[in-house]
Amino acid sequence: MAMIKNTQNVGPNRLNFSQSGRNSGSKHLFLALGANISGLWGSPEHTLLRAVRELAQSGLPPLRCSRFFRTRPLGGLPQPDFVNAVLMTRANLPPMAVLRLAKRLEWKAGRRPGRTAGPRPLDIDLIDHGGRRFGWPPAAYRRGKLILPHPEAHRRAFVLIPLAQIAPGWRHPVLGTSASTLMTDLAPRERRHIRAKPLISRRSRAKTKQR
Repeated sequence: MAMIKNTQNVGPNRLNFSQSGRNSGSKHLFLALGANISGLWGSPEHTLLRAVRELAQSGLPPLRCSRFFRTRPLGGLPQPDFVNAVLMTRANLPPMAVLRLAKRLEWKAGRRPGRTAGPRPLDIDLIDHGGRRFGWPPAAYRRGKLILPHPEAHRRAFVLIPLAQIAPGWRHPVLGTSASTLMTDLAPRERRHIRAKPLISRRSRAKTKQR
């Protein structure tokens, strides 16, 4: 797979949701989805598709969803590559309710408490909730603690590249910098770790819908 230099040229590997518009409004929230091992919902690709449906059924229907991206894991722990995506939806639930929902879906997908840097069947991070600021500057980040916007989002290529694809005009609520600019400012070695991930076949998707 070729290195992603321009997220507009990575092919039609996207979910079938509306992608119209360029800027996010104050009533939108963004979630980063990731998985790198199979769990109770199947493969990482099937798990992300199921997570999107579960979020919709819980009051967070997708407005835009990025393509899937293959991502090298951070740190030196040997583990499979991740499949990542970013979802935009309406802020129909308060931040803590979104956080609780994310943790509940991770559990349903098969994730259990353990090392945060290890492999996982599902990871859902709240990136931005209507531009709210909470807990900044983050003195220390621990999993399950609410900090808005996400304290690491502006430094993570696997968040910024799919985010810039669906909302290039989104601006970091604290830094005031757009997703496109933050992505461009990433070191080349960071961008090299993010590669286009073809979406699962239509036949596989049909089988998933029937479950």
